[in-house]
Amino acid sequence: MLVLIFAAPAAAPDINVGGELLRVLLSLAAVIALIFVAGWMSRRLQARSLPGGRRIRCVESMAVGARERVLLIDADGKRLLVGVGQGGMRTLHVYEGAAPADASPPAPLPAAPNFAQLLSRWKGKS
Repeated sequence: MLVLIFAAPAAAPDINVGGELLRVLLSLAAVIALIFVAGWMSRRLQARSLPGGRRIRCVESMAVGARERVLLIDADGKRLLVGVGQGGMRTLHVYEGAAPADASPPAPLPAAPNFAQLLSRWKGKS
C-alpha cells in the first residue's frame, strides 16, 4: 500500500496550453457575439410590431428635469399631456377634438432577411 503512495505519479499527457487558450478565447468571443446578435434581433422584431390594435400610444416624450418627463399620449383619439415624476403621474392638459393626422405615414420597414440569406451574404463577402 505504501509503495503505491510513494510511487512516481504517472506521466500526464502533454497539454497544448496555447491551443487550449485559443479555444477558450474563441468560445468566449462566440458567446459574446451571440448576445449581441440576440439583442439586435430583439430590437428588429420589436420595431416590426405595429401599434394597429392599441388604443393608447405615446406620441412624444420630453425630459424636463433629471427625473421628470412630459408625455404626449394619444388615447382613443384624444391627446393628453401628462407629467411624470417621482410623485407619480398627473394630467396637465386634455386636447379637445381629434388628434391631427400625421403629415406623412411612416415608411414601411424592409423585410428582414432570413438566416439563409444572411449566410449567403456572409459567404459572398469572404
